[in-house]
Amino acid sequence: MSNFFQISFLICIVAIEYLATTTVSIAIVEESWDKLNHFVAFFVLYMLLDFGFKIFTTIGKISILLFFAIQIEVVQYFIPNRYFSLLDIVADGIGICAAILIISFYNKYVKVKDTNY
Repeated sequence: MSNFFQISFLICIVAIEYLATTTVSIAIVEESWDKLNHFVAFFVLYMLLDFGFKIFTTIGKISILLFFAIQIEVVQYFIPNRYFSLLDIVADGIGICAAILIISFYNKYVKVKDTNY
């Protein structure tokens, strides 16, 4: 099952990199709230990274995704009609934190109930 999450993570990384750096106008992306896009993208990325790559610590996973978030913003700085945004990185970080909280809640409360049967 971890192979599924690993492949899904890699597909999402490539898709997010494309969406973040393309000069092509994509209506669904442009018509939605940008910070929500960042939140959801990094929430999903953290979940896939956590489920697919158990070798990394939580700090390692956070570092990988924050590096990716910063990389996106730096690249966007050099793309016409795009810009570097610290608020985008904050939204990415909030998505990561939300995923960590949900996984922690699941592991502490839900998973414990599953093992009692």
